Amino acid sequence: MSRFFHGGLSDSDTSSSDEDLYSEEEEEEEASADESGSEDESDEADKDDDDDAGLKFLSRGGGGDDSSDEEDGKRIVKSAKDKRLEEIEGSIKLIENGEKINDWVVISVEFEKLNKIILKSPEIPKVYIRAIADLEDFMNETLKDKATAKKMNATNARALNTIKQRVKRNNRSYESQVESYRKDKEGFMVEEREEVVPTPRAPRVHDSGVSFEDDDEGFSLVGRGGRAMVYTPESIFKHLRVIIEARGKKNTDKGEQIKVMEKLYEVAHTPYQRIKVLLALISTRFDLTTGALSYMATDQWKSAEKEFNTLLEVLEANPDYVVTETAEEWDDDEKPPQPAPGEILKIPGSIVSFVDRLDDELTRSLQHIDPHTTEYIDRLSDEGALYTTILRNQLYLERLRRNQNIPTDESLNRVIMRRLEHLYFKVTLTEPLSCILLTSVASPSKLLSPLRRTLGATYLYKHDATVIRTRAMLCHIYHHALHNRFYKARDMLLMSHLQENIHVADVSTQILYNRTLVQVGLCAFRAGLIYEAQTSLQEICGTGRLKELLAQGVQIQRYSQVTPEQERLERQRQLPFHQHINLELLECAYLTCSMLLEIPALAASGSSPDMKKRVISKTFRRMLEYHERQIFTGPPENTRDHVMQSAKALAAGEWKRSSELIHAIKIWDLLPEPQKIKEMLSEKIQEEGLRTYLFTYAPFYDTLSLGRLVEMFDLGERKVSALVSKMIAHEEIAAALDQVNNAIIFRKGVELSRLQTLALTLSDKASGLMEQNERVLEQKTQGQGGFEGGQQRGGGGGRGGRGGQRGDHSGGRGGRGGSRGAPDGQKNVQFNQQSGFHGGGYEDLVPLLYLVSPPLLYLPPP
Repeated sequence: MSRFFHGGLSDSDTSSSDEDLYSEEEEEEEASADESGSEDESDEADKDDDDDAGLKFLSRGGGGDDSSDEEDGKRIVKSAKDKRLEEIEGSIKLIENGEKINDWVVISVEFEKLNKIILKSPEIPKVYIRAIADLEDFMNETLKDKATAKKMNATNARALNTIKQRVKRNNRSYESQVESYRKDKEGFMVEEREEVVPTPRAPRVHDSGVSFEDDDEGFSLVGRGGRAMVYTPESIFKHLRVIIEARGKKNTDKGEQIKVMEKLYEVAHTPYQRIKVLLALISTRFDLTTGALSYMATDQWKSAEKEFNTLLEVLEANPDYVVTETAEEWDDDEKPPQPAPGEILKIPGSIVSFVDRLDDELTRSLQHIDPHTTEYIDRLSDEGALYTTILRNQLYLERLRRNQNIPTDESLNRVIMRRLEHLYFKVTLTEPLSCILLTSVASPSKLLSPLRRTLGATYLYKHDATVIRTRAMLCHIYHHALHNRFYKARDMLLMSHLQENIHVADVSTQILYNRTLVQVGLCAFRAGLIYEAQTSLQEICGTGRLKELLAQGVQIQRYSQVTPEQERLERQRQLPFHQHINLELLECAYLTCSMLLEIPALAASGSSPDMKKRVISKTFRRMLEYHERQIFTGPPENTRDHVMQSAKALAAGEWKRSSELIHAIKIWDLLPEPQKIKEMLSEKIQEEGLRTYLFTYAPFYDTLSLGRLVEMFDLGERKVSALVSKMIAHEEIAAALDQVNNAIIFRKGVELSRLQTLALTLSDKASGLMEQNERVLEQKTQGQGGFEGGQQRGGGGGRGGRGGQRGDHSGGRGGRGGSRGAPDGQKNVQFNQQSGFHGGGYEDLVPLLYLVSPPLLYLPPP
């Protein structure tokens, strides 16, 4: 029977039949939900509304005429604010429904609609903050669940990616409010009740200095009486004190405070009022950024930079007002101070701290932005404006010290150091165009003189004794090395003695030292000084932690235990991408220098065991050994393969092949004048190929013509003669130079043969084994030796540790202090009994060494 006819039945029948009907409907809904699993809950809500409408209709038919008349008589008139709030809540409800069924298409559409509504709203409702915070949390949970993400269809996955980007970009504007909500969700949602005044009244002025008047156009700031607030110059300091006292407290709306202070600045008419408002306004903008993992929004940074320049303009136009850190706070808000003619009024504040914070926030934003996007380029363009601000601040501080005798040495040193850190790593030092526009503030000569002092860093050498002086010197050395002034950079680095105590400096200074050392090495490489370049680069490139030492990336070691706090600090110290040194170029230069030094050294060690122990570059040796162990070597694919195959060709005497492989490396194009660098490397490969050839094949020659070497290595005769003479003078080869016949005469019998080399190696290993056993003996006996009289250091105190016999007439060579060659011939019985260490094998080894070593050591040459 239809539900319509149940209206004429009794109440009991109606209720019972309704219960039966609802129970059947609920069973059907549960069954359909189990089968499909993807039914939209919004349809269910509409269905419930239809059921409720039917019940209302039945109740009206059952005699509810009075109630229907009352309901028809109530007309609710909603304001635009209430309608907008209902639209916001409706969109939030649809977003929540979409979260329940994981429908990101609906979420994306409703989120965009919600943001359009918020743009029209004069204030941000707290329900919106709650919605975007919960949506971000739900999105992060969904992204972590990889299994659910894989099961999504293409449309839903595309919508998820779209909403991920929109939510992160949108929530960045409400970061402080979202954090406040997450800290205290219940407390955040407590709305302040506002008293609504139904009838307008005449505007009246309170004692606080705020007048209230009606504002029918749009929305404005509302006070307790429900009226718009208008600020007066007399109430500026009271409002500033309230804002300053609320700084740092929970649930403080910093965005609202900024709006208030912007209006206060508009009504300020005295220099003192403007300076105080600007100081508080800039500080509040910096407070918007919370946490070390976030950075200041670009629009807020530009606003702070613009307001800081405005502050400098006010201070420059009114020299009677000076902002300094040592000034005392003025407590009387009713009566602001009025400086007498010729008197200087000091206002508490720090101009330099604003410069430091602007620079730090710009650096932090460059650390977080992807360097391969246009956003990074756009953000980097703000560096010119910041450099202009730093220069302007420097000129202001110099004027204070010169004209008003105010000590600003410490602040001036900090500003110059900031300016220097923006210049030292740049090859071309072209000042921004805005610096030229500052000639209205200072004459061109005054503008250029601090620039010269900054670039020379001599000002900081004279006026600073802290870590700033050290950093200035490192920047100065880096700049010299960048401009190919190697000897000047090297002399400054050695004369400064920074390498002796750099380990006790702070981490940022150590990073700057590493960068300077690497740049000095690259400068030596460009100048063709291979040994100096390898020595400078060895300390950084040979550690395997190149990224970490140069602060160009976080390199997690395999077995290292790094706490999250340490990793967070490491990421904060990373340099922006535009300051990076190319690591591939660095490694290529280091390996090339190591190749030119190691290959001749390996060839020279073939006849001398002492030379084999001297390793110039462990990193290069390890790579070369790994490369030689490979069964099949394909064509080179990267920089390292090119250098390794070039090293093998150089060792085999194929210097042309080696030079071709080095020239094929494309990374050389990043250096200035790459063709000149390649020609220098070809010449070095020819020279080292000649030295390698002489080291390898000298034992097989009696005489060797210089003309033959000239033909083989394509070098000039004077160059070959100079190289051979240098090798003879350094005793690297046993030969003489016959200048009459232009030939090299090799001396035979001086170099050891292969058998003699192996004998010396065996002797060295046996000696090492003997010393090791002696150390074990001393550890076992605590240095007492083996005889009972070992404590008596008598006249014949012999060397202990050897328990064997040398002939029948001599006793054992006992412990330290024991008698050597005792007539009774007693053995080390006490040692064998106490320690339990039996050195039978060791006793057999001693006579073996005496039998084998002398013939091998004095074996005549063949």
